[in-house]
Amino acid sequence: MKYFFATLLCLFNLAYLCAQNQNADAQSLSIGQIRTIKSEVLNEERTLNIYLPGKYDTAKTYPVIYLLDGSMDEDFIHIAGLVQFFNLMFNMPETIVVGIANVDRKRDFTFKTDLKELTEKYPTTGHSDAFIRFIETELQPFVQQHYKTNGTRYLIGQSLGGLLASEILLKKPHLFTHYLIISPSLWWDNESLLQQAETLLARQPDLDRYVYISVGKQEDEIMRRVAKALFETLGRADKKSLKLDYKLMEDDNHATILHGSIYQALLKLFPYKE
Repeated sequence: MKYFFATLLCLFNLAYLCAQNQNADAQSLSIGQIRTIKSEVLNEERTLNIYLPGKYDTAKTYPVIYLLDGSMDEDFIHIAGLVQFFNLMFNMPETIVVGIANVDRKRDFTFKTDLKELTEKYPTTGHSDAFIRFIETELQPFVQQHYKTNGTRYLIGQSLGGLLASEILLKKPHLFTHYLIISPSLWWDNESLLQQAETLLARQPDLDRYVYISVGKQEDEIMRRVAKALFETLGRADKKSLKLDYKLMEDDNHATILHGSIYQALLKLFPYKE
């Protein structure tokens, strides 16, 4: 028995030495930076996952994609991968991606509602106004201070993130130049934002903006209807500088739609050229 334990101990030591040797040969893989910003508006610290182009150069300036649901275990890595791929293969300009990690997305992405079934089911909701102030007065200035940006600003949001992106588009369109709105949850508060959309658009200046809206054909009927309604409402607005695209994703549902939709949006913006 003592020989068995001695042999077992030798095997453990050998495995440990092999692991140490492997670790000695390993190098860290980095695609950007993780930063923390202290928000006075939200009264909390927020994590930013930031993808930088491989040849990031402080002598140049870059577009910025602001990604809602931008945590490492959410959409940051695969969206950063699409940006790198389109820069490599489709002549997309080198672009910075700022993934905004979530703390409470229901709180941050929804505006106030008095509907009892919503306030009881989602008690923290209704604070998108504060989150939009955070984006405008803290996040964007922070990014502009620490990175070389050129004024081209994308916003990507899906589901409740699409609701927030729609709210910003309708209430503060100057914050971004490109809005990629995927399966927006415009059903929120009995579709009240959609009902206000025509009036809100009428108050806006005619800004040079690009809006891409997509929804999955396999999603619930209400999701398809409200996404199409937003697109049609934008199309009826007298905005000659507003560029619109709409995509019905034939094979996608609410869970699968984001990656393919952003691929299609980038394909429209940066078509392949030999």
